Amino acid sequence: MKNQSRDSLRKKKSTNNQENYNWNLGDKNRGKGLNKGTEYAILVGVIHGMETEERVKEYMDELEFLAMTAGAKTLKRFTQKLKNPDRRTFVGKGKLQEILEYVESHEDISMVIFDDDLTGKQVGILEEALKVKIIDRSTLILDIFASRAQTSQAKTQVELAQMQYLLPRLRGLWTHLERQRGGIGMRGPGEKEIETDRRIIRDKISKLKDKLKTIDQQNMTRRKTRGQMIRVALVGYTNVGKSTIMNLLSKSEVFAEDKLFATLDTTVRKVVFETMPFLMSDTVGFIRKLPHHLVESFKSTLDEAKESDILLHVVDIAHPQYEDQINTVQKTLKDLGAIDKPTLFVFNKMDLYRERYFDDFLDENTKTEILAELTDKLKTHYEGDHVFVSAIKKENIEELKDKIKRLVKEQYVVRYPYQAKKW
Repeated sequence: MKNQSRDSLRKKKSTNNQENYNWNLGDKNRGKGLNKGTEYAILVGVIHGMETEERVKEYMDELEFLAMTAGAKTLKRFTQKLKNPDRRTFVGKGKLQEILEYVESHEDISMVIFDDDLTGKQVGILEEALKVKIIDRSTLILDIFASRAQTSQAKTQVELAQMQYLLPRLRGLWTHLERQRGGIGMRGPGEKEIETDRRIIRDKISKLKDKLKTIDQQNMTRRKTRGQMIRVALVGYTNVGKSTIMNLLSKSEVFAEDKLFATLDTTVRKVVFETMPFLMSDTVGFIRKLPHHLVESFKSTLDEAKESDILLHVVDIAHPQYEDQINTVQKTLKDLGAIDKPTLFVFNKMDLYRERYFDDFLDENTKTEILAELTDKLKTHYEGDHVFVSAIKKENIEELKDKIKRLVKEQYVVRYPYQAKKW
């Protein structure tokens, strides 16, 4: 009876598998993200190549945060050290069996999330073996973007990235129809169905690109009207506090939340320090292993950083891997051609830094020495000025404003050398 119960459960999960997959071509809710109810997931990571266990643990922590942002609760993690991932199942046979046993013993698990990208063939094989949704890191990030997009531009960018990601994986999505119809005599129509959908998606991609070009032209026209004012762009890793700093400096109500990718749509506000005006923009956060389709689709949004005069690179100084996060952001800025701009490093969350790294018995002189060493280290590794703040506690905000004001004034003098500026 127990085996029959398990079989019926697995059949039920298999039937619902494609219905829950939000990119199925027949799903009217495509682009709206995962189901709103809490789903339970398993995370799977592979240590391969030059990766270390510590680095993969960091990736898995981030993956769990991504899953939580999407509305999924993680019940267990599985990691395996392999020279190369398996071409068919990504993990080894023994590890796959271990995952299967865990899924079968926990009936509330509805998905398994892999930290690396999977091919359509791997997704199909894993779904057949585990009878639950199989999601990779890129799928999860795209899903979060789909649920967060608010404006027409952001929705178009996300849909374009989804279509580009889906195109080479169509075969994996259509295997459930081959099983329903039977194999012999039905493979031809199945292939024709796939080819039809490929043409549909290619046409859709072309239309979305044309729509984005129109939006880009509108944005360029809008930027020209702001051309006389100095532009400052907030950039940084996701969830480092860019929107909170934006709210503090511009006295606006930009949406801020302790989740990844809380901001997708670029927000621009006019800011005036004393009598000196400038424009400040809050951009989408970066992340490691960001799907390249997403980077391509969001280049028009990231143009705010490319066309700005000054960059405020916000860093979560309390994060154990903040240096890796800085490198990720700088690499993306370099790809965008925006790396050589005047940059102010804003090391945020100093309250958390002290909470994590300062013991209660440390005296003020020792704390000052530690911060001085940290400052020297940052000056050695990163070009540009810097300031330590806590946006939540509103610490050192006046120094931040003074440094921004100095940078903005310098840019005004460069741009309008013959105009008197009494700021």
